[in-house]
Amino acid sequence: MPSTGADPFSIPPVPDEPTSAGLPYAFQPKTGTMESWNAAYVRVEDYLRAHRIHNRLHQSRLIQKILEQAAARHELRPALAPTTIAAEVTEEMMDAWFGEILGRTGQPHERVAVDGRVALLLCEGPERWPYAMLDSERSPPDLAAAMRSSSLEGGPDLAVSSMVPRPLDFGRITAAAGETFERFERWPVLRTLLLWIVFASALGGIFYLSR
Repeated sequence: MPSTGADPFSIPPVPDEPTSAGLPYAFQPKTGTMESWNAAYVRVEDYLRAHRIHNRLHQSRLIQKILEQAAARHELRPALAPTTIAAEVTEEMMDAWFGEILGRTGQPHERVAVDGRVALLLCEGPERWPYAMLDSERSPPDLAAAMRSSSLEGGPDLAVSSMVPRPLDFGRITAAAGETFERFERWPVLRTLLLWIVFASALGGIFYLSR
């Protein structure tokens, strides 16, 4: 039977699935090269894996969502690398999701980023709820309760107090030693004489031991 040039067992690609380069077929950014967007895809994928998001289906959904928002921003700032803008979008989505889950919206990035990541790891969120990460619409209540119970709580504010300086009491021996050293400083001849006495005593001791 002559060959028609097509493999009858081949399966056509399904739209919106990742291509061999990683990008989904439906993702068509207006600015930037596909190579640069593929680099952004890899960076976001590594970032999600670092947060223990290993489910490939959930990864693909999140990455496409992040890249679509990054592509819209890149049209306004085409001079920036797509990787940079994708990282910005990912951080903002992380902060918004952590703030909503923990009930701490409006906090600084440094605080909510640290508290959210610590709470997520302590409650084993990626393992127990693998499809809930960055999904505000379908986040289970159990995840929010577990993260809030595992989040860091700030301690009480520092109380400002005043300390009155007091003289230090080192005892009689220390005071006598201090007075002696002060006299030596005032009388250089006495200091020199003392040094010669110590030197002579050392020589005498060495002579006595070497006999």
